[in-house]
This record gives sequence, structure tokens and C-alpha cells, in this order.
Amino acid sequence: MMAILSQWKLYGLESHFKDSPMNIDLNTPIQEAKYIVVDTELTGLDAKKASIISIGAIKMNGSTISLGDFFYRIVKTDTCVRESILIHEITPSESAECPDIGIIMKEFIDNCTNRVIVGHFIDIDMKFLNTQMKRLFRYKLENPSVDTYRIYKWMWKRQQRPDAFFEGGPDNKSLFELAKKFDIHVGGIHNAIYDAFVTAQLFQKFLHLLNKEGIKTLKDLLKIGEV
Repeated sequence: MMAILSQWKLYGLESHFKDSPMNIDLNTPIQEAKYIVVDTELTGLDAKKASIISIGAIKMNGSTISLGDFFYRIVKTDTCVRESILIHEITPSESAECPDIGIIMKEFIDNCTNRVIVGHFIDIDMKFLNTQMKRLFRYKLENPSVDTYRIYKWMWKRQQRPDAFFEGGPDNKSLFELAKKFDIHVGGIHNAIYDAFVTAQLFQKFLHLLNKEGIKTLKDLLKIGEV
């Protein structure tokens, strides 16, 4: 127990969770709710062996993307494998100069306060983030989390007629391919903050469509998209 308290003090979290309870009203209209769109870059998909390379997040107030209110951190890690370097363009030397995961997680938690977490296949990101939360602080993120792919799949099933937006069906899972279908520009960059920005634009489109489909509140949204 003393070791846990020492870690909490090290990262300034000794009273963080106690003094900052989650305050999210599920009756809030989806166009007025506060979100944080998250993406992580990883060395692999096994949370027990792989590491988080970087975390990107951008805030949304309703359907408005707060372009100046974003979070992007590269994590100090010893497992920056060659495949990750090729995809994410983060080298071991660059990673070695960055803060460790505990400091970054503290900053990330602060950014997430009272916001619904949104992401594309966000269950993967949450698995890695909560692995670190439990290791460092013996605590999990309490924020509700919503998956843009689950929302897309629900909307596709709701369509009663052919619609250009929904060509290809729910098996088309790629973030960038879905973004293109919704006329969102996709560049050649592939890192956590860029992917979070693309996801935010996709979610922005979904919010407008969901309102027309009777999804009015956060409670409604969580019924179709929560992980």
C-alpha cells in the first residue's frame, strides 16, 4: 500500500481522484455534451507485452471541435520496435528523451475530466490506458467511452434505403476509409493526434445524423456506442 501511495505522490495524484469525482449528466443533449476524442499509437496489440508509444486527444464541446485544445505526448519507452518506427515515425532516440508514462497519464487524466471519451475501436485504447492506470495508480478511468465504429454500425443497420454514406456496409472498419466516405480529407500522416482529429471529424458528422435518428442524450448515445 505504501508503494502505491508513493507513486500517487510522485505524480501528484494523492488527492486527485478523491477531489475530482466524475460529473457527467447522462441526460445532457449530445449536441451540448463534452467529449475528448482519443487515439493511441502502440508497439503491438497485446496489452501485457506491448507499450503505448504516444497519446493524442482533442476536445469537443458538442459537435464543435476545439482545434486549440489538444493533447499530444510521445512516451518514453524501451520497446519502440522497427514496425512502429516505420508506421509512426517515432525513433527510439526521440522516445528516450520524452517523459515516462506516469507523468503523461497524469496530464491525460486532467484533460479527460468530466468528458466522454470517444475513439475508433476505443476499446483497444482503453485496454492499454487502463493497464497503465491500474499498474501506476491501482485505478481505472471512470469516463464513459464511445466507439465510432459501433455508432457507424448501428446507423448502417438503421438505413431503410440505399445511402451513399453507407455503401460497403459495417464490415468496412478502417477509420480512414470511413472518413473518406463522409467526405473528410485524409492525408498521409499517421500519428495519434492526426488520427484523433480525423476521428473527431467523423464523430462530428455522426452527431448530426444521430440527432435525426432519435439519439438525443448521452444516455441514448451510450446505449448504441458504449464499450
